[in-house]
Amino acid sequence: MSGWYEVSKSSNGQFRFVLKAANAETILSSELYTTHAAADKGIASVQANSPLDERYEKKTTRDGHPYFNLKAGNHEIIGSSESYSSASAMEKGIAAVKANGPTKVIKDKTLLSL
Repeated sequence: MSGWYEVSKSSNGQFRFVLKAANAETILSSELYTTHAAADKGIASVQANSPLDERYEKKTTRDGHPYFNLKAGNHEIIGSSESYSSASAMEKGIAAVKANGPTKVIKDKTLLSL
């Protein structure tokens, strides 16, 4: 089984998505979107941009932990990783997003709250 996206609604009524790997671990998290349609566009952007090396911005937290942002062609951040214990762990995270990002499987958790 490959990864999937999960769309959920936050306590303030906004939407977000996460990309999960086959082992159900979250490997990329989005920003908050004001509409479900905007979150859907964010997922489409991850699907299109995740295979491209040049879309990954490698960063370091203030306390020295590596993480990355996935950016669209317009340089806007469309998703961020967790912080990792090492650069090699971050590289594995990037590889996981590249492998799972193109998936078309979307689990919409907002439908459960209707």
